[in-house]
Amino acid sequence: MSNRAAGVDTRSSLSASSSESKKFRVEHKEYTSPPYAERALDGTPPPPPGLSDQLGEAEHTTSNTDLVDPKGASGNLSRWMRFRAAMREPMAEFLGTACLIIFGNGVNCQVVLSEDPGVAASPKGNYLSINVGWGVGVAMGVWLSGGISGGHINPAVTLALATFRGFPWRKVPGYILAQILGGIAGAAVIYGNYFQAINIIEGGSHIRTELTRGLFATYPKNCPPPAGLAPLLLFFLVLGIGTSLGMQTGYAINPARDLGPRILTAMAGYGRAVFNFRSQYWFWCPFLAPILGAQVAAVIYDGLLYTAEASRTTV
Repeated sequence: MSNRAAGVDTRSSLSASSSESKKFRVEHKEYTSPPYAERALDGTPPPPPGLSDQLGEAEHTTSNTDLVDPKGASGNLSRWMRFRAAMREPMAEFLGTACLIIFGNGVNCQVVLSEDPGVAASPKGNYLSINVGWGVGVAMGVWLSGGISGGHINPAVTLALATFRGFPWRKVPGYILAQILGGIAGAAVIYGNYFQAINIIEGGSHIRTELTRGLFATYPKNCPPPAGLAPLLLFFLVLGIGTSLGMQTGYAINPARDLGPRILTAMAGYGRAVFNFRSQYWFWCPFLAPILGAQVAAVIYDGLLYTAEASRTTV
C-alpha cells in the first residue's frame, strides 16, 4: 500500500508540476526550452560553464519575440538584416543609376573639358566616345542592379512597368526616389572628380554658367552630330533599315539610287520591262514613297522638335 501511495503521490506531484508548467506557459504565452538533460539526449550541445544559471533564468523570462530577435548585439544585427532586406531593391536602383551617371556624365566631362588647352594637352575623346560611354553606363548600371531590382534605373521604365506589366505600385515611390538619389550621387562623384577642370573653364570656383551645366543635365535642344560624323550615323541607319525592315523593299529609301540604275538597265537592252515590272512597282515604292516619307517626317520633326538653329547639321 505504501508503494501504491508513493506512486499516487509521485503521479500527483508530476501532474501538479505539469499543470503548473502549462499554467506558466499559458500565462506568459511562451515556449520554454527543454531542460539541459533533454538537450543532451537530443544532441543539443550543453551551454558553456558559468552560463547555466543565466540561461536557466533566461528560459523563463524570454518571450517569443526575443527568441527570434534577442536584445543586444544580435538584436541589432537582426534589425539591420530586416532593414537591409527591405532596402535591397531600392539600393540596387540607387547604385545602378549612380553607375549610369558616373560613366555617362564622366565621358561628357572628359570629352568637353579636355578640349580646353588649359585642362589637357590634347582632347580626350569625341562624339563617338560620348555614345560609347553612355552605352557602357547603361549596360553596367543594368548589370549591377538587374538581378536584384530588375535594373530599371529610370523612373519612366518603373512607371511603365507598373502601369502595363504588373510591377507593384507600392514599390514605385521607393524605386523612383532611389533612382533620383542615385543620379545625384553619381553626378556628385563626377563633379568632385572634374571640379578643378570646371573651375578652369568657368574662370573661378564661384562661377557657374551654361558652359558646363549641360555636362550634368539635359536641356531642350537638339544635339546634332559634329561635322564629318553624319555619314557614320547614316551608315548605321541604313544598316538598321536593311537588317530590320528590308525584307520587302531592301534599301528602297533613295529615289536616285533606284531610278538611275534602272534607266541605265533600260538603255543597256532590257527595254521597257524594267519600268512595267509588277505594275510600275519602281514608281510607287523606290521613288514616290521615300519622297512622301521624307516630307511627312519633316512636318513631324518641325512641328514637335525644331527650334530655329538648334536642328541644323553640317555634314
